[in-house]
Amino acid sequence: MQKVLLTISLLVAMVFSAQAQGEIKWLTFEEAAEKNQKAPKMVLVDVYTDWCGWCKKMDKGTFTDPAVVRYVNENFYPVKMNAEDNKRKFNFRGHEYTEQTMSRAMRVSSYPNFIIMDAAMENITQMPGYREADNFLETLQAVLQQFNP
Repeated sequence: MQKVLLTISLLVAMVFSAQAQGEIKWLTFEEAAEKNQKAPKMVLVDVYTDWCGWCKKMDKGTFTDPAVVRYVNENFYPVKMNAEDNKRKFNFRGHEYTEQTMSRAMRVSSYPNFIIMDAAMENITQMPGYREADNFLETLQAVLQQFNP
């Protein structure tokens, strides 16, 4: 009985620990643009599709890694953008976009794909393809160091 209680206690502690680490605070593109006007910061755009298995693997693995969560939330305005969503419309720099047309404007043709925008909301690089947490974090750190010294 004591072993069962100990096991349950450990499981509960692990669940609360995982929740305490948080998650990436994803924004829409227009929310990121608005926040960026008030407090400039680089923007990380995760361009995905609903059918993309590697995108789902990034969501379940890389984007739940505590170090990735912390680094992304501290250094970027993170945006989720569905490359096939043509319903929701938003304006950016005087033009109307959907997530689909914005993805095309960013020249995204494979998924997952990560667009890094500087604080002026200009695309500075693309990071196509699935990445494990360590590799993703190293790449983000290198980009941040190069373009935001």
